[in-house]
This record gives sequence, structure tokens and C-alpha cells, in this order.
Amino acid sequence: MVRPISDLAGHPDIVELRARYDQVAETPAVRITDGVLALTGLYLAISPWVVGFTPFAANLAVNNLICGGAVALLASGFAVAYGRTHSLAWLPVVVGVWTIISPWVILRGFTTGGIIANNVVVGAIMIVLGLVAMRPAMVARRRQGGRFAGRGGGAGAGEPTPGTPR
Repeated sequence: MVRPISDLAGHPDIVELRARYDQVAETPAVRITDGVLALTGLYLAISPWVVGFTPFAANLAVNNLICGGAVALLASGFAVAYGRTHSLAWLPVVVGVWTIISPWVILRGFTTGGIIANNVVVGAIMIVLGLVAMRPAMVARRRQGGRFAGRGGGAGAGEPTPGTPR
């Protein structure tokens, strides 16, 4: 029998899984990581005015504003409801890689040292913090005991996997 999506929200396994993600995300190290990631995103958003991007780098300034705001919002989501946003923890890593290469892609190499240094340093920090932000989801899955990963007996607790005798 197929359950409607609304029934899945109250399913005990989903509720338990979200509770485990939230429990893992309550540690001080995770809170600090989320806060620093939010500040990194905010800095990236205002960096064109802090560093003093030249007028020919207006497109890169808009890029930094949008990417920085997105990372700050993601980090805020991680801090408030990690159980619901854990699947997006890889996005700061991708945005960090984009931040590093964006001066060459957007400005086609016509950049100054300050712009390059700003984006490379902020992008590297964002990659590291993004990888650290991904860790609680991996820890929660490991603590789950593999029940959803196929090690716990197939379709459900105590049920045999298909093809094995009862």
C-alpha cells in the first residue's frame, strides 16, 4: 500500500531520524561552524564594498552579493532546523568552489590582486566550513546503525531481505 505524502510526515522513522539529526546538530562545535559560515556568507555579500571592487567588476560584485546571501541563509537554516536542511549541507562547498573561480570566469582574467585574494580566501574558508557542516549528517547516519543503509535487515526492523527464507 502506498501512503500519501502527508502520512509520511508523522511516520515514526522520519520523526526519529529528524530528532537524531537535530541532536547531533546541537553540539557547540556545530553551532560555532554554522555561525562562522553565516558570517562568511555575510562577508562575501559585502566584500565588494569592503575590498573596493573597481567599476569594471560590477558583475562580480553582484555575484558575490547573491552567493554570500545564499550561504548566509543556508547557514541560518542549518542553525535553526538542521533536521530539515541537512540535505543541503553540500551547497556551501559548491558555492565556495564557484567563489574561487568566479573572478576568472566572470571577468575573464581582467582582475586585480585584491579581488582574486578576497575570493580565493573566502571561497577556501567556505569550502572548509561547508565540509564541516556536512559532518553532522554523516555522524547521524552512522549512529542510525545502518537501518536505512541496508545493514539492518532489509525493508524494516526484523523483516528478512527479499530472497531470504523466513
